Amino acid sequence: MGQLDRFRRLLGMGQSDDRRSRKRVHARRGTRVLIVDDSRTISAALSHMLRQNGYETMTAEDAESALEMVVEQPPELIFLDIVLPGMSGFKALRQFRRLKQTAEVPIIMISGNPQAVEQFYLKKIGADDFMKKPFGRAEVFARLERLVVDGVLEGRGSLVNPEPVVDADADADEIDSQPATESTPESDTKR
Repeated sequence: MGQLDRFRRLLGMGQSDDRRSRKRVHARRGTRVLIVDDSRTISAALSHMLRQNGYETMTAEDAESALEMVVEQPPELIFLDIVLPGMSGFKALRQFRRLKQTAEVPIIMISGNPQAVEQFYLKKIGADDFMKKPFGRAEVFARLERLVVDGVLEGRGSLVNPEPVVDADADADEIDSQPATESTPESDTKR
């Protein structure tokens, strides 16, 4: 496999049309994803794939920077490389699980070492999934789909605690007596 083929596989190019015709389940548009990898190529490719599909991405080249970032901007999903400069991905995973901002955030570990023992160990210390390098677009979105289907990550189109729609000109007594309704983009544009 040449360099161009590897890069195409990394970006998910050249996949069969059969895969493309299947409807995918995506996480909520705007889902904030943190990518922690010391390889700028991997970070850029993964970030590009995710942004093309409506995700917001942040990147860190080491675990220490990532741990600082999550305090200010907690992500909703983390891709975490195992082999990092300084603190390893294993130790970072344990730290993320101890922080209140990331204790429940799904974490997908990534590594060029596909050993089954490593995958088992990661599940035991709190990883939600494992993805080996090199990976393609299909694998990335299959992992995300699994998290959405399992209810670990919020899917697109799902309503979590929908806010009632209220007439802006109504007074407080009218608001209390109005039944709660769900807002849709179509109903919002008709007002």
